Amino acid sequence: MSFASLWNALPTPALMIDPDNTITAANPAAEGFLVTSAKSLKGKQVGERLTVNAPLPESLQRVRRTHGPLFINDVEAAHRGRAPQRCNIQITPMAPDDPRLLMLIIPRQNKDGGGGPASKSAAKSAIGMAEMLAHEIKNPLAGITGAAQLLAMNLPPQDLEMTDLIVSEARRIVALLDQVEQFGNLSPPNRRVVNIHDVVDRARISAQVGFAAHMKIIEEYDPSLPPTWADADQLMQVVLNLLKNAAEAAPKAGGVIRIRTGFDNGLRLRRSDGSGAPLPILVEIIDNGPGLPPDIANDVFDPFVSGRENGTGLGLALVSKIIAEHEGWISVDSEPGHTVFRISLPIAPAEIPVDKGAD
Repeated sequence: MSFASLWNALPTPALMIDPDNTITAANPAAEGFLVTSAKSLKGKQVGERLTVNAPLPESLQRVRRTHGPLFINDVEAAHRGRAPQRCNIQITPMAPDDPRLLMLIIPRQNKDGGGGPASKSAAKSAIGMAEMLAHEIKNPLAGITGAAQLLAMNLPPQDLEMTDLIVSEARRIVALLDQVEQFGNLSPPNRRVVNIHDVVDRARISAQVGFAAHMKIIEEYDPSLPPTWADADQLMQVVLNLLKNAAEAAPKAGGVIRIRTGFDNGLRLRRSDGSGAPLPILVEIIDNGPGLPPDIANDVFDPFVSGRENGTGLGLALVSKIIAEHEGWISVDSEPGHTVFRISLPIAPAEIPVDKGAD
């Protein structure tokens, strides 16, 4: 078997590192781990693409000096806006006459990575149970709301505050249950050829006349983008949710939201069959708010994680679910005054005409 065949078949993410600490090669497993193609990684400083809580440049230099392997165990590795992952890293010289170093990145995880058939089945069962409970709870809530409204018709004005509270709280719970039911919807998206700017602009107009009326929204669109392959209504729900989050996070005075689209050919999604799918269509929602709380920054796409008082923590989880079902990618970078949510989507098949129903 040739070196190229072994390199491509290696299941562990592997990088070749030049003497100046630039990446010269990345195997398919590294492309999937770093969520970037080998072509885009080549020539980049390894520290730009992989951040670990260990002195990486010093470790590389030590291997060059001693000409022996070095093991860095139980470190956190972060890349491309993804949450840090605990890994073991091995660095070793290639050969006496080869100045390059080989870096192996070994994620510390269960054999099936938490995503095997059993865990997926359990997740579906839990989602189905939540959806059923949401449906059953909404029925008595409707009766409670109706009874409170009937009582209010015969109460003196000074007592109406209590019935108003019952009605408003019941409606709040129904809104939460609606989100639970949406999250539990396991039907696949109705994907068609869609112009991403039609979707984004519909969401922008809706936000501008509603919850973001106090905000300045700046559009930075790339008109040359090809269409994407998506469910236009679900994508609009995603963009509206991100705009709403941005509007709530940005300051009341001087709040700015930027909606940016572009073409990024460097991102490829690793499929379960080992192939890589390009995700070149990029949509960014940027706000100038205080940023995500550090204690939840790595978990914002998990259900019931929220940085807002009385937040349900289902909005971003639903966004992540929709993007995953579109075989896309979503990430976030956040610091005080600058938070960016990035959505990456595939290009639509060229032979299918654009869906005019998205207009």
